[in-house]
Amino acid sequence: MYGDPNQPHARLTKTRREFLRDAFCGFGGLAFSSMLHAESVRGGAMASRATHFEPKAKSVIFLFMSGGPSHLETFDPKPLLNKLHGQKRPEEFGKAEYQFLESDALILGTKRTFKKYGQSGIEVSDLFPHMATCVDDLAVIRSCYGDSVVHSAAMYELFTGRVTPGAPSMGSWLTYGLGSESDSLPGYVVMTDPKGALPAGQPMYTQGFLPANFQPTMFRPGENPVLNLNLPNGISLKERKRTLDLIGELNRANLNKEDHEFSARIDSYDLAFKMQTEAPEALDLSKESQETLDLYGIGGKHTNDYGRRCLMARKLVENGVRFTTVVSGGGTGDLMWDAHKNIEENHVRMAQHTDQPVAGLIKDLKRRGLLDSTLVLWGGEFGRSPEAEAGIGRDHHNLGFTMWMAGGGIKGGQVVGATDEIGLHAIERPYHFRDIHNTILHQLGLDQHKLTYPHMGRDERLTFLEGKLVREII
Repeated sequence: MYGDPNQPHARLTKTRREFLRDAFCGFGGLAFSSMLHAESVRGGAMASRATHFEPKAKSVIFLFMSGGPSHLETFDPKPLLNKLHGQKRPEEFGKAEYQFLESDALILGTKRTFKKYGQSGIEVSDLFPHMATCVDDLAVIRSCYGDSVVHSAAMYELFTGRVTPGAPSMGSWLTYGLGSESDSLPGYVVMTDPKGALPAGQPMYTQGFLPANFQPTMFRPGENPVLNLNLPNGISLKERKRTLDLIGELNRANLNKEDHEFSARIDSYDLAFKMQTEAPEALDLSKESQETLDLYGIGGKHTNDYGRRCLMARKLVENGVRFTTVVSGGGTGDLMWDAHKNIEENHVRMAQHTDQPVAGLIKDLKRRGLLDSTLVLWGGEFGRSPEAEAGIGRDHHNLGFTMWMAGGGIKGGQVVGATDEIGLHAIERPYHFRDIHNTILHQLGLDQHKLTYPHMGRDERLTFLEGKLVREII
């Protein structure tokens, strides 16, 4: 029976068809509500967020050459060095402060040769025959500079914009601003070198004063970067989930919303379970073609380790990881690009480890259509001195050195800025670390003035003071 059809709320009964139709809409609403809840739970603080403006890139891979690769032996040829070899530095080049060089240090020439490559004709050292084939994708910035010649302070500044520990790293700032695109993998991953920890230690990678949710996930060196990804024998996925659900309920019953550390620990349990279901496939290199493995140099005597980690970085990008750091060099001294004793031996060895894997990464990202959305950054915490240390080595040098970017909307095939004729000072369009940071933020759609976090009465940001854009490359 029906009431007055002109009174929409007067209907007392419905046909079976109408009941099912309306019930179906209700079920759809329940499903949508469930989806919204899942999205709110997914990663919590790591849920994907809107950018400040249209981004060019979605993720970053930082190829960190720890210890300070020499710009003079890699991407910034200086013929005058060989002409001045064994002489005092001419006074017209100005002064420089070093950590170890004596006042009577003499100019050191280079044994490396440079050639022009690609349509762009960018000059690249013979240390990098593989990277030279990718040069039209690279924007080489020869005029970088920082504020410290000490490893730890320079590493902190490279990663966090400060020369002291305690501030958030680039990766933490980006995941704070953008969240993660993956609900089964971390938003921010660091893959360290198996040779050991660096002078600045783990604080250069961490979230600093940001909530603990934005800390990095540190992958272990070697062929098993994440332990215990597989379920224990005799334990089903359903049983594991029931256990974690119970732990989660107990944790949330005692959760103080202001306790970011505890909240992050709860989220880490959730992420760990999700990684057991999906990460094994994302981290499994055995299904890659032999051609791809060869491209990265996997299986090679010198390239196997860094090649594996570069390929893993590509797979992480494919699966939505926001920021990945792949470290070359570990421990201290010449185990890094820290060529105090012998620039030739050190850089030949370190380049053998990284040249083919880095080129393989660029080529692989490009052919898979990922380079356009992935910003790749290469460089270290400083360069090396024009003068000799210990006869055939070079000291730390922060006044002018080289980094490069590729992908992520960056205009490749160009050189930006310049150092003077002996590579001492950045003299043409100098760019500080904070300018590099601002350019990365910009490519990911983030405004340095809006990406802030209140800390001790101040709205802090990655660029600390004010970062310029490297406008020539965007």
